[in-house]
Amino acid sequence: MKRIVENVWWCGAIDWDRRVFDALVPLPDGTSYNAYLVQGSEKTALLDGVDDTQLDTLLEHLKEVSKVDYIISHHAEQDHSGAIPALMEKYPEAKVVASAQGKKFLVDLLDIADDRVVAVKDGETLALGGKTLRFLMTPWVHWPETMSSYLVEDRILFSCDFFGSHLATSELYAKEGVRVYRAAKLYYAQIMMPYAKHVVKNLEKVSALDIAIIAPSHGPLYDKPSIVVDAWKEWAGAAPGNLAVVAYVSMHHSTQKMADHLVDALIKRGVGVRRFDLTSADLGEVAMTLVDASTILLGTPAMLNGPHPLAASAAFTINALKPKAKHVGLFGSYGWGAKALENPQALMPDLQVEWLPPVLSKGLPRSADFDALDALADAVAAKHKG
Repeated sequence: MKRIVENVWWCGAIDWDRRVFDALVPLPDGTSYNAYLVQGSEKTALLDGVDDTQLDTLLEHLKEVSKVDYIISHHAEQDHSGAIPALMEKYPEAKVVASAQGKKFLVDLLDIADDRVVAVKDGETLALGGKTLRFLMTPWVHWPETMSSYLVEDRILFSCDFFGSHLATSELYAKEGVRVYRAAKLYYAQIMMPYAKHVVKNLEKVSALDIAIIAPSHGPLYDKPSIVVDAWKEWAGAAPGNLAVVAYVSMHHSTQKMADHLVDALIKRGVGVRRFDLTSADLGEVAMTLVDASTILLGTPAMLNGPHPLAASAAFTINALKPKAKHVGLFGSYGWGAKALENPQALMPDLQVEWLPPVLSKGLPRSADFDALDALADAVAAKHKG
């Protein structure tokens, strides 16, 4: 265990080797599952568990802890709650504390007995004796039942996935630097960006607190809360910047030639560009770039009566992530039928964006196609200038 302040301990697990989350999300730096022990003069609370693959590590940390009165479940997803059934066996007198919806989820996902779980409301407190937990409902960061806890006397916000990062590190506290910032942004982009409006609301809610330490459920803690709070405010609430994402796939170089020309044309017009070949692109890197982009330009050849599957998959992911981008366009090539590419809105129906005219080349792009790409670059530059 690691001491945070007097009678408050980190007792989680560092997963150095995990590289994929939810069978989808890349974890280039591993992750951690943060559990916390708060010992009052009268009662003891364990805040969250760990992924069940790391149960032995958690139990080793708790081997000298003879009694836990409360197990606080901020979030019912199994990487936080997976150890709770075993913890309930170890501490049979303990009550599990969750939001009302969290209680339902724990019963459904872990088959926990209903009478072992106590539902709490927003603003409700739990006195431990010299340590007081105040519960804050922080829904949709990133499940509907999520809540946070504020330790009043020590000014610690146990924020669960809110302000988290997938970063395996031996350091208890985040240090300012590129690695920490990048891990936090990658986490936000892949997990929280679809819920940006809810993030903004929850940022407003916790900004009313006097916070000395933010203790999330993944990654390092923050003893300088502004490092992560200010970053999340920018990612969720600031207007997108002068940046275009050009993501494409090409089978026989025609779409690649179009992408190369478009990238050069945008740069000449003063537009920042990130270019991704979808056959090799890291989708986490794409997601991070989308946090700041005003325009998304997707390139694809026609294949099997539709866009190339890699482009379709990227479009599906972009649609699910719901970035702040204001403009989206499609470009690409086809052999004998353009209809497969003539309804780009169908690829990303949930984005609230302006659709730019598509640029479609029959076979190898020619001068007229390059002129159309220049016109597309002109339109993007003009829109970025406002």
